[in-house]
Amino acid sequence: MRQAEVTRNTLETRITVSIDVDGCGKAELATGVPFLDHMLDQIARHGAIDLVVKAEGDTHIDDHHTVEDVGITLGQAFAKALGDKKGIRRYGHAYVPLDEALSRVVVDFSGRPGLHYFVSYTRARIGSFDVDLAREFFQGFVNHAGLTVHVDNLRGDNAHHQCETIFKAFGRALRMAAERDERAAGVVPSTKGAL
Repeated sequence: MRQAEVTRNTLETRITVSIDVDGCGKAELATGVPFLDHMLDQIARHGAIDLVVKAEGDTHIDDHHTVEDVGITLGQAFAKALGDKKGIRRYGHAYVPLDEALSRVVVDFSGRPGLHYFVSYTRARIGSFDVDLAREFFQGFVNHAGLTVHVDNLRGDNAHHQCETIFKAFGRALRMAAERDERAAGVVPSTKGAL
């Protein structure tokens, strides 16, 4: 059972994340940041991950702490759920279009955090959501899940479409990388013997 629950409480946020990596894409989301809920729903649905996220944060200041800390907590939950990573495929990638927008995300559960994020949004806000916060979410996630992620928005005119293709592709890439590899069951996918 590749499941985990993680709680993170700070002076800025209170967050609980529960995941089932082998779920079917069900999500219960209440972060206080509606656009973040919409993006987390993309990860769950397209990653076939059951996901529950409950967050309270200092959104009266802005959404930064909540978005970043949700990324951190979700990353911690992934690391806990995958454990020693024996028998996973390790690598995943996805290209996802949405109308005129197209994004590519490539992930490696390497144990080495690294974010390579190449996105030029066509505007600074999607509704009230600051597009810079998408990068903060991914940075928090990779730092605490211990994976390398390459994000490239290849084209797009609509910032909502750009961001949504990134989160959908991230979900698909996570799904592929975390899948059990029956040909390598019980084996860590590294010549080092550990990830």
